[in-house]
Amino acid sequence: MDMKRDYYEDIQLLNSKILWFWFIMLIASLATLPFLLPNYHIYMVNYMAINVIVTVGLNILVGYTGQISLGHAGFFAIGAYGTVLLMTNLHFPFLLALVCSALIAAFFGFILGLPALRLEGPYLAIATLGFGMAITQVIGRWQVFGGRMGLEAPDLSLGPFVIDTDRQLYFVIVTIAFLLILAARNMMKTRVGRAFIAIRDSDIAAETMGVNLTLYKTLAFAVSAFYAGVAGGLMAFLLGFINPSSFNFILSIYFLAFVIVGGLGSIFGSIMGAVVMTWLLLTLDKVQELPYLGAVLVSFSERWMNLAGLPNIASIIFGLIIILLVVFEPLGLYGFWIRTKIYWKTWPF
Repeated sequence: MDMKRDYYEDIQLLNSKILWFWFIMLIASLATLPFLLPNYHIYMVNYMAINVIVTVGLNILVGYTGQISLGHAGFFAIGAYGTVLLMTNLHFPFLLALVCSALIAAFFGFILGLPALRLEGPYLAIATLGFGMAITQVIGRWQVFGGRMGLEAPDLSLGPFVIDTDRQLYFVIVTIAFLLILAARNMMKTRVGRAFIAIRDSDIAAETMGVNLTLYKTLAFAVSAFYAGVAGGLMAFLLGFINPSSFNFILSIYFLAFVIVGGLGSIFGSIMGAVVMTWLLLTLDKVQELPYLGAVLVSFSERWMNLAGLPNIASIIFGLIIILLVVFEPLGLYGFWIRTKIYWKTWPF
């Protein structure tokens, strides 16, 4: 039996020819994808990749550390506004502005993590919710943030290369998402990741075994906020314009839903949850254009409701999907993936 004899074997990404093959296939697929898709679908993929970054970061906090957050839209906003303001006012290059704004979000995450030392469950959820709502109010009232009118993202360039199309932006967003996913995967294999999991399972037992709760709980919030800050900075350039209404409480709920639907405590589940649910959100946003179903819903609304309320049907369908998935598969989409692998390993028996 091939046994691990070195601690660093845990964080090795590729240790067999099969894994190398699929890794190369993944890189080739990601590199050719934007040349095969129309512009709108490239925009969808960019949107998915940004949500993947947020979901992976939030899963580090919720799924791996067992802490709750309903204020990640606030960190998302800090990353977006921070990147735009640093590039506009201080003329920072894009990557430096992105990292600095993400570090600012991480600092606020560290501060928000301090109440987690004494609060848990619904009390911590309310504290994080208050933070997210406060951030929205602040950026909406200060003129330095553009007030209610918002800010326009500046021109994006990487050295001599100007990024002005969704296809070009795809390579920037997907590359950053890919690197952050690898970083999260390896982090969970290290002492830090094991400390997070120990806190999730039992913080009292973890402290007894020597885990510094103050350090690791605040670190989990900081890391998660860093990921959200990076995603927010990228979203500012994907949309081209940001305003406070884009970072509301519902956005935090969506982020948490992505984690739960994908599967708590799973990096791959976070990717699946963000991709599938983002696709649903973008598809259901134009529910009246869906084949067959759209015409039925429009007819139903004209007769029994009001067409102005038709977009709310998307939220109803989205909520029903989440409820059904959680009821029938508590492990989320990752649970379906595990079942699929087991089925094919034992097929046809």
